[in-house]
Amino acid sequence: MQLIFQLMSVSVPRIAIAMNRKGPACGFGRPKAWLFFSKSELDCFEGRKVVFSFLGRSHVLNQQAISIDSVDEADQLRVNIYKLLARLLREPPDAPLLSILTQMTGDDSELGQAISDLSKAASETGLAASRDEYDVLFIGLGRGILTPFGSYYLTGFMHEKPLARLRDDMRPLGIARSDDVKDPEDHVAALMEMMAGLIEGSFGAAQSVTVQKSFFDRHVGSWTPHFFKDLEACPSARFFRPVGRIGRLFMAIEQGAFEM
Repeated sequence: MQLIFQLMSVSVPRIAIAMNRKGPACGFGRPKAWLFFSKSELDCFEGRKVVFSFLGRSHVLNQQAISIDSVDEADQLRVNIYKLLARLLREPPDAPLLSILTQMTGDDSELGQAISDLSKAASETGLAASRDEYDVLFIGLGRGILTPFGSYYLTGFMHEKPLARLRDDMRPLGIARSDDVKDPEDHVAALMEMMAGLIEGSFGAAQSVTVQKSFFDRHVGSWTPHFFKDLEACPSARFFRPVGRIGRLFMAIEQGAFEM
């Protein structure tokens, strides 16, 4: 069986230059997953324009597992978007990230327009304001406006059965939380990292579409579309509003592709 993903990189995004390398040990994984945009990776992009293109022919994705060195353009684009969302939601923005975001452009597709909106927001939002917005949305005094954890979205409480099921599914895939990470594994940023790793093989072998679909359906598609919709609609979200839109649109693309 094959899946048709209506995603195609007409010109391979420049951002893939940084994204397809593993940075310092950080985040989730065994080996520990990447740190999105390490200093050396940022040096690779200085002065480059970053282009995301989502228009073009359909791409056929085989269910056979492929090595990280042979990820095709459509899958690399998926990996890039998952990693972009992971970095944006993992911690407050820093100056290098904002600089990179201002270089991004999208095509005329709805998702491409959202990428362009994020670039514009990055250019119009100061570092302090973007960091303050992250704190208000996700941290707050005790808790932010939004609680970006699967257990909370699915049950109304933290550390519930959805988290236990996720841990059970992570184990055979060779994924484990790093010792220096305190948040539960069902944080939205962690799940974005995990999906990227399953596609490109960061946690061992690249996983088949069947494995990707199962993990997505059980732990990502079950709640993140609602989270991204809430983020996009949140009155306190200015810099992060296009992040919510990117996530909402991309989750819909992934769900539609997996169902074909």
